[in-house]
Amino acid sequence: MASSKSCCFPIFLYSLVLLSMGATTSAQSLEVAAPLVRPPLSLPPGRRTVTCTLRQFPSCFQVRARCPVGCPTSCFMDCTLCKPVCNCDRPGAVCQDPRFIGGDGITFYFHGQRDRDFCLVTDRHLHINAHFIGKRVGANNRDFTWVQSLGVLFPGHHLFVGARKTAAWDDAIDRLELAFDGEPIKLPPAEGAEWHSQTAPHISLTRTRDANGVAVGVVAQFAINAVVVPITEEDSKRHGYNITDEDCFAHLDLVFTFYNLTDDVHGILGQTYRKNNPSRARMDVAVPVLGGEKEFATSGIFSTDCLAARFQAGGAAAVEKMGKEHENMGTPRTTMQCHSRRASGYGMACTR
Repeated sequence: MASSKSCCFPIFLYSLVLLSMGATTSAQSLEVAAPLVRPPLSLPPGRRTVTCTLRQFPSCFQVRARCPVGCPTSCFMDCTLCKPVCNCDRPGAVCQDPRFIGGDGITFYFHGQRDRDFCLVTDRHLHINAHFIGKRVGANNRDFTWVQSLGVLFPGHHLFVGARKTAAWDDAIDRLELAFDGEPIKLPPAEGAEWHSQTAPHISLTRTRDANGVAVGVVAQFAINAVVVPITEEDSKRHGYNITDEDCFAHLDLVFTFYNLTDDVHGILGQTYRKNNPSRARMDVAVPVLGGEKEFATSGIFSTDCLAARFQAGGAAAVEKMGKEHENMGTPRTTMQCHSRRASGYGMACTR
């Protein structure tokens, strides 16, 4: 028995040593295999919040809402609908190279020419011209063009909205240029900052963001939402613009709303607001294009000498009359809502 116990005891000690080593090894293994602390995922930026800043819509004034998912950072508050709308996806939009959505809901392009002015809207008491900037690449037979500025004429007054030329783009630096009756307008760099004319109180400008966004309102006549945007590197590669570091071709993305157009309205965009007006854009091509450069070309940003001109200058009395129409302001000529699931915008669906 004694010899048996003495034989088993070393084996017992050996087993304890092995168990101890195994426990240590297991502990080390567990320590090595502990889950790694991963850095947080990079989440997409949140949706912008937009506000109705036009006082002539009291039921919607100062109402805030978040941009739709389809355009999380590029929308505006449509005060007539009191809901956020993607900047370039509704009637009255003029965006990109430049792509128009007419009052009839039809999407079309008008290329024009760089460094020229064209009539967008011309009516009895309203005339809007656009100055096109652009460049020609390679052997292309046309210019790539964008709307750089607007000249807006209405009885007794004229308004300028433009994008300053810039090389390197910074969202925080304001590139808006504004003037009323030839005098520069200085808006404080804060969303919601307002400017009102002392001589025409029915006219107002409001910042829609801290920099590069403005809403223009003329009671009973029109509203314009304008945002200054650059041609991004991604845009340049996708479309072959060949944009260099010298100029990012800052331009305006625009949305127009009209209240008192006549059925004689004309212009690249204006004619699409006529009742029962067949579209002149070529619809038998992949990208509908509107011609008629000679008909819409004008000699300057505030000139009314295009062949399609309808503008009658009027005077202060006409402006005062329109201001008094505030309470009886007509509904927008179009209340269609449009959307597209394609980035190109073709196949836009519109409903009244």
